[in-house]
Amino acid sequence: MFKTEVTRRLNIEYPIILGGMVWICMHELCAAVSEAGGLGVLAGGSMTADELKGEIESVREKTKKPFGINIPLLRPDAEDLIDISIEGGAAAVITSAGNPKRFTKKIKDAGLVVLHVSPNVTLAKKAEDAGVDIIVAEGFEAGGHNGFDEIGTMALIPQVVDNVSIPVVAAGGIADSRGFAAAFALGAGGVQMGTRFVATHEARAHKNFKDAILGVTDTGTIVTARTLGPTRCIKNPLAEKILAAEKGGAGVEELYELIGEGRSRKAAVDGDIVEGTVYCGQIGGLISELKSVKTVIDDIIKNSRKTFNLDP
Repeated sequence: MFKTEVTRRLNIEYPIILGGMVWICMHELCAAVSEAGGLGVLAGGSMTADELKGEIESVREKTKKPFGINIPLLRPDAEDLIDISIEGGAAAVITSAGNPKRFTKKIKDAGLVVLHVSPNVTLAKKAEDAGVDIIVAEGFEAGGHNGFDEIGTMALIPQVVDNVSIPVVAAGGIADSRGFAAAFALGAGGVQMGTRFVATHEARAHKNFKDAILGVTDTGTIVTARTLGPTRCIKNPLAEKILAAEKGGAGVEELYELIGEGRSRKAAVDGDIVEGTVYCGQIGGLISELKSVKTVIDDIIKNSRKTFNLDP
């Protein structure tokens, strides 16, 4: 065990949470993270209600340990997904992209823990006021959708910790024991990781997607759509087209048409890493090998204890 307030509230062995990555966080990866001692998470944001029911059933067949559901609140069916999460026996709901106040009481009254993803101090404080149990403070290094303020993890975490009284989980740019230990040094009580878990055997991502992450360098990611909603991904022809359009003064409609629908699915599921969006955090350059989920988590905990004498 590795006891922190985060592990106590979530009833997990290690304070490591799977980031809710669309198209990738399905039952295989979710269950593997939970079985290895962390909090596995299903990406409710890329599922229909019926698909989420099926994935929850599959998780429960693979593990008896706690797991969570990530639900972007901008989804028009967010409440339906929350109801399914409660009925399905999830231990936690991780909300993002919206005001958690609408649903926090309902989720907590059902006995689930509520986490909310926040990119800055102001939104973290609002989430605490809304009654959430844990803040996931996500720095701009993270892959996928990011905050407009572009605050890095190193600067964000201690400021959030100093301004809220509930536990904080650090996210963005964490993939090994060094990042894990650094999060605790900054005052966090746990970490959330996405990109590192994509590069695992259990992740339901296309081989091309995983290979792209294994081959990326420290300068291999870029942020597109800063005016619409910043998104970090691997540099590829699609991302370069979007950047060129932005620099050329393209309007909102033109950008939406270029970004298109289903670009992340095209990369993660279909393996099109030329015309698809390959979400990846800046830490991707550190990842050079596919591993099992258990190996990833065991190595982080073992090396944190050995190298940094970290064991709260």
